[in-house]
Amino acid sequence: MIELQDQMLTAGTKAFEASENQDRDDLARAGKKPALKRQFGFMSMLGFGCIVLSTWEGVLALFAQGFTNGGPAGLVYGFILTWIGTMSIFLTLSELASMAPTSAGQYHWCAMLAPESYKKVSSYITGWLTVCGWQAAVTSSTYLTGSMLQSLIVLNHPEYNPKPWQAMLLMWAGLLVAVFLNTVVSNFLPNIEGAILIFHVVGFFAILIPLTYLAPSHGTASDVFGKFLNNGGWPTQGLSFWVGISSTVFMFLGADSVIHMSEEIHDASVTVPRAIIGSIAINGVLGFGMLMGALFTLGNVDTVLKTDYGFPFIQIFLNSTNSIGGTTTMTAVILALTFFSTIGLVASSSRMTWAFARDRGLPGWRYMSKVESRTSIPVVAILFTAILSILLDLIDLGSSTVLNDIISLTVNSVYGSYLISSALLLWRRCTGGIAPRYSEGTPSKLNWGPWQVPGIFGIINNAYACMWMVLVLFFTSWPPTTPPTASTMNYSIFITIFVALLSVLYYLLWGKKNYTGPIVEVVLPS
Repeated sequence: MIELQDQMLTAGTKAFEASENQDRDDLARAGKKPALKRQFGFMSMLGFGCIVLSTWEGVLALFAQGFTNGGPAGLVYGFILTWIGTMSIFLTLSELASMAPTSAGQYHWCAMLAPESYKKVSSYITGWLTVCGWQAAVTSSTYLTGSMLQSLIVLNHPEYNPKPWQAMLLMWAGLLVAVFLNTVVSNFLPNIEGAILIFHVVGFFAILIPLTYLAPSHGTASDVFGKFLNNGGWPTQGLSFWVGISSTVFMFLGADSVIHMSEEIHDASVTVPRAIIGSIAINGVLGFGMLMGALFTLGNVDTVLKTDYGFPFIQIFLNSTNSIGGTTTMTAVILALTFFSTIGLVASSSRMTWAFARDRGLPGWRYMSKVESRTSIPVVAILFTAILSILLDLIDLGSSTVLNDIISLTVNSVYGSYLISSALLLWRRCTGGIAPRYSEGTPSKLNWGPWQVPGIFGIINNAYACMWMVLVLFFTSWPPTTPPTASTMNYSIFITIFVALLSVLYYLLWGKKNYTGPIVEVVLPS
């Protein structure tokens, strides 16, 4: 018995060493030396990806946006289309993550795949888009947390008059706790993410069961699957549907969070793709279930959409339970999970910032590229992420419309980085520019990793992903209503263009002196 245990221990040790060696070699093929501590496994990263996506929570929090343009049927079919499109995108990006599992993600892949004359500029713009998109994502999570908490207070104390500065302080409080968990107790983060995965799934049933069981009435199938709405005033129902698709896109945003943690994951070239695809599959199933529950228990549409509580789902809970205490408990679950997503967003955003600073792509790169020696955590990048989010939250004091437009930058910036990377991969695979998985002793920059959609199926999926992203980028820039006013205009496309131009301007004036593309820190022997 003891001999068998020793054999199992030896086999486990050898497997772990083989995984560590593979991670080191994969990172070296990307030109990088190990700088961060690998402490995440598959389950912790599955939890990480699931809670950053927060799809079923997003179904409730973003309910009104999709309902205005599309209605119940528009939400259902839009959700299904977005789920398929997101899965296609990340099947493609998972191939790249398996080829080069680095925290840099999209901009590194652009430098790896682009023609020689475009490597530098394409990777630089992609890096800026990704950094800004992830920073906006952190701000959006804190904004939702603060606003949701204020709505809970209104529910329990109707005399309360919420102020923007109060929401801002609540945003800051949640953000500081997330920073604490990412720095002071960072060693426990894998365990925390595993526990959050359990809460994510259990919380789903804790909401869905009372929501559907206690509802005084249920809608019909024709109400849910056959009723479209065009409250945005668009010329056709089809156009209204596509304008409303942005809400379901946002529900599935953030699966590349796992990619930006690659340098802290064991067996990253395999674990990262599995965690990404697993999180999209799980969140898609849970999200669709919650969407069905909300639509079938919707009740009076006008009462729900014109609720005094800010979020229609709070009114739906109240209509179903007829209890302020029950509604408060159910909303508190959503609030807690929204806050938990902030933890992962801070981690991913800071790693992306750190990686781009490591390659000298950002101002102050000498400081933001530092790693704390004791914990192997990019503390300066985490603090930078928090400080920038705090400053962006200040905008809410002047105009919530401007802040919402900055938050909407998330979709355009991140999807833009996805599209550039995926388009370059499609070009490479169609021109035969990527060799099969390398044999031992013959490393190459452009070899497939262990995760690949083979042959013609990979080309079809890659092409579909690119077409879907072009469609999404086109319609997410439209305002929700027509004719648009100053308060309803969608300025996200202008902000995205501004970010791109700012990156080009910085590059021309200062960046080109320092940024030469991803810096090669180590070279494997041929």
